[in-house]
Amino acid sequence: MDADVDLTPPAARIIGALVEKQLTTPQQYPLTLNALLAACNQTSSRNPVVSYDERLVDTTLAGLKSRGLVRFVHPSHGRSVTRYRQVLEEVIDLSTPELALVAVLLLRGPQTPAELRTRTERMADFADPGQVDETLEGLAARAEPLVARLGREPGRREERWVQLLSPDASETPSYERPERPGHTDPSAPPAPSLSSQVAVLHAEVAALRRDLDELIARLGQ
Repeated sequence: MDADVDLTPPAARIIGALVEKQLTTPQQYPLTLNALLAACNQTSSRNPVVSYDERLVDTTLAGLKSRGLVRFVHPSHGRSVTRYRQVLEEVIDLSTPELALVAVLLLRGPQTPAELRTRTERMADFADPGQVDETLEGLAARAEPLVARLGREPGRREERWVQLLSPDASETPSYERPERPGHTDPSAPPAPSLSSQVAVLHAEVAALRRDLDELIARLGQ
């Protein structure tokens, strides 16, 4: 993933929250710092739930601005405070449906296509489940993939998808890796680049660390 787009967990939450509010409540967008803080710390439609403070959000916004991913909208036309808007779709060329899927994955972690279709209803118009699958496949087939398909877990009927913009922000227990050289399907999309595979490995390590911490806590109890 391009270093200018690789997001820390706080940056991923901020971008996801800005996109969500942009697409669902455009009359209130761009967001003030207080509104953005509240959006980041929502206890619904978020996984994990976080408790950021104003300083963390403000510092992260400054970093995102310096990388061209967020713009500051200074007071004008009766508005008395600075507001913030994301420009991720301009930086990596995303359509509204693609932007909606990426945002929900940033905000809620790995999800099935059915979950994604339900959770993006207010953000984008997918006529049928097949369009969600097609859009995800397109995001995964980019030279620098933005999403990846996870292996089907025991007891699950559908495969889940994970975003690759901020792998540390999502639990990523497994990843569908490309076939060995000489055994690829000519009709298959291009294999993920080395950088995206490394990003997924980082996510797997982060998920294992969380599982280990949880196990240690249970044993302590």
